[in-house]
Amino acid sequence: MAQKLKMKKGDKVVVITGKDKGKTGEVLRVMPKDSRAVVQGINMMKRHTRPTQTNAGGIIEKEASIHVSNLAHIDPKDDKPTRVGVKILKDDRKVRYAKRSGEVIDN
Repeated sequence: MAQKLKMKKGDKVVVITGKDKGKTGEVLRVMPKDSRAVVQGINMMKRHTRPTQTNAGGIIEKEASIHVSNLAHIDPKDDKPTRVGVKILKDDRKVRYAKRSGEVIDN
């Protein structure tokens, strides 16, 4: 069974370990089955493609997935790494919040 992730597409994250440590980006795709995410501008890889009728070919750079344990959410209040919790508001909405500042992440 896939692990429940507290990360969604569009979240702002920072890399906390690895070759891209300290870089920030937006989550483009989440793969809960593999506990991985694709982050804009992080973990770039080169792919050599052969020319076809539709594209010219050459070396294409694109993002590879990164394990979610190497990522941390960015606190919306002070732009520092934070953990994420879930709480239920008075109007019975379930929202994610930054444990560092208590700020709600979901809109």
